[in-house]
Amino acid sequence: MTSPSTAPAVTALAPETLRTWIDQHQDLVIDVRSAAEFESMHIRGSYNVPLPLLSEHTDELAARLGSRVVLVCQSGARAEQARQRLAKSGIDSAYVLTGGAPGFAAAGGDVVRGKDRWDLERQVRLAAGSLVVLGLAGGKFVSPKIRMLAGAIGTGLTFSAATNTCAMGQALSAMPWNKAAKEPTRESAILTLPVAGAREEAKAS
Repeated sequence: MTSPSTAPAVTALAPETLRTWIDQHQDLVIDVRSAAEFESMHIRGSYNVPLPLLSEHTDELAARLGSRVVLVCQSGARAEQARQRLAKSGIDSAYVLTGGAPGFAAAGGDVVRGKDRWDLERQVRLAAGSLVVLGLAGGKFVSPKIRMLAGAIGTGLTFSAATNTCAMGQALSAMPWNKAAKEPTRESAILTLPVAGAREEAKAS
C-alpha cells in the first residue's frame, strides 16, 4: 500500500468542482490552447496563455502563480504538458481540467462563445488521416514508395504519444486560419496576470 507521503498528487479536476471554485472565487484558470481556439469558446474569467508561450516563459509564469491553478485545453493533453512544465518550475499544485473547455461547457459551466472554429486536435486528426489515405492510395495507383508516407505518419503519431508532444499540432497552429486577430504575447498574456499575493488580498477583502 502506498503511504500518504509517497502517494502521487491528484491532478485531474472535475468540471463540477471547478464550477464551485469559480463561484467561490478561489481559482486561477489558465487556458493553454491557441488564441483562435480561445476566441471560439473559453471559460469566463480564464486567461489565455498558449502552450508555446507558456513553454518559453515557464519560470516567469510560475513566479506569478499561487498555490492553486487550473490548466485547461481542449481535451487535457496540452494542459498536462503545461502542468509538467510548471512542476519543473516549482508549481506542483496545478490541476488539469477533465474534458477541457468543452467538458466544462457540457457540465453547465459559464463559457464565452465566439466564432465557431475547428479545434487544433480535430485538425490534427484530419491532417493525419488524410495523409495516411493519400499514402495508401498513392502507393496503389502511383508508386509503392508513396506508401512510406503512411508509415511516416504512423511513426510520428507513435512518437507523439510516447513523448506527449505533437509536432503536427505545432505546425498547424502556425497556419493563418489558426491565428487570432490579436495573438497573446509575454506582455499581454503573462505580465498582465494578477500576482498571487494580490489575488489573495482581493479575496480576503
